[in-house]
Amino acid sequence: MRETQQKVAAFAQAYGLGTDPQARMLDLASEVGELAKEVLKSTAYGTRPFTPTASLEEELGDCVFSLLCVSEALGLDGEKALDQALEKYKARFAEAGDIGHRT
Repeated sequence: MRETQQKVAAFAQAYGLGTDPQARMLDLASEVGELAKEVLKSTAYGTRPFTPTASLEEELGDCVFSLLCVSEALGLDGEKALDQALEKYKARFAEAGDIGHRT
């Protein structure tokens, strides 16, 4: 994923898309909302079974792009963050039998 994050960062720089982390977070939230809307539309708002569509893949790509832009704007390594999350979930599963957060 490091290569992918670097590719996204280079793309953003080449097209003048650099901005602050706050704007990146708003963009990510917007893209996740668009993905959610496509999921709802693909099920006719819960009235039929889920069926993947081309629009879903496009919106998912937008989400991944935005998330990697957030990682870059924050100066974080997305792959390292993912590896840490996987280890955390593995430990939770070993301890409690699921990965849910315990409060």
